[in-house]
Amino acid sequence: MDWRLINFDWNRARAFLVTAEEGSLSAAARALGLTQPTLGRQVAALEEELGVALFERAGHGLMLTPSGLEMMDHVRAMGQAAGGLSRVASGQSQTAEGLVSITASEILSVYNLPPVLAKLRQAHPGIRIDIVASNELRDLRRREADIALRNVRPTDPQLIARKLRSGRASLYAARSYVQAQGPFETLKSLVRADFIGFADNDVLIDGLNAAGVPVTADNFVLTSATHLVQWQMVQQGLGIGIMTDDVAAQTPDVVQLMPGIDPFEIETWLVAHRELSTSRRMRIVFDYLVEALG
Repeated sequence: MDWRLINFDWNRARAFLVTAEEGSLSAAARALGLTQPTLGRQVAALEEELGVALFERAGHGLMLTPSGLEMMDHVRAMGQAAGGLSRVASGQSQTAEGLVSITASEILSVYNLPPVLAKLRQAHPGIRIDIVASNELRDLRRREADIALRNVRPTDPQLIARKLRSGRASLYAARSYVQAQGPFETLKSLVRADFIGFADNDVLIDGLNAAGVPVTADNFVLTSATHLVQWQMVQQGLGIGIMTDDVAAQTPDVVQLMPGIDPFEIETWLVAHRELSTSRRMRIVFDYLVEALG
C-alpha cells in the first residue's frame, strides 16, 4: 500500500456520510452536534479535495450526484470500520468505571429507570450513566448510545437483544374527566369521548377499533409527539389516553376505562452491540437491567 496516497480527513468524510443519510445540512448538523456553517465547510472542503461535486440541491434538501452515489458505499464502509475501531478501543477497559449511555423511551426514562439506576449507582459508584430519553430509535452502531431499551424487536444482526418482559397498557382518564363527560360504561359510549394521541393516529385507531373501541380521527382532539405531554393532559382531565398499567398505578386520580377489554401488549427489549459485551462496565449495566427489568 502506498501510504503517501492516504491523506483523507475522516471528519470531512463523516460530514458527507451523515449529510447524505439525513438529506440536509441542517438535519446532519443536529445529528453531529455541529453548526450548519461548520458542517457545510467540511462538505465543501471534501468536494474541493476530491475535485467533484457530491451534492445537488433538490427542493429544501440535498440529493447525491452520480459521483456522490459512487462514494457513498466506500464512505459508509469507512464509517462502520471507524465505529468498530472505537468499540474495540472502548471495550478494552475492564474497569467498572466510566460512562455508559442508555437510550429509552420517555416513559421508561422517567418512570422505570430512576429507581433501578439508584440501586445500580449504590452497587457501582464508579459507573456514570447518561440517559437519552427519546421515542426515536437511536443507532447503536454509530454509538448514539451504548445500550437501548426498545419496544420493538431489533432486526440488525450486529446487535444482541434480550426480551425483558411483556407489559400491558390500557385506556385511562382522570376521575374529573369521567365525572364530567361520563359515564363510560360500554364501548359504544366511547364514540363521544375526547382522546389524546399523536398527530398521526392511524395505527392507534386501528388497534382501538380491533379492540372494539369505535373511535375515528375526529375523536383525537389533543395531540402531541411527546408521551409525557400526553400523560399530563390525561391527568389534567382533558381526555382519554393510553398508558402502561405499571405507570398508571403510580399516578393518583386516574382510572382505568373498560377494564373488561383486552389490554394492549407492549414488549420491552434490551439491546446492545455485540462488541460492547467485552467492556466490563457495559456488561455490568446490561446484566443489571436484565435482572431489574426482566
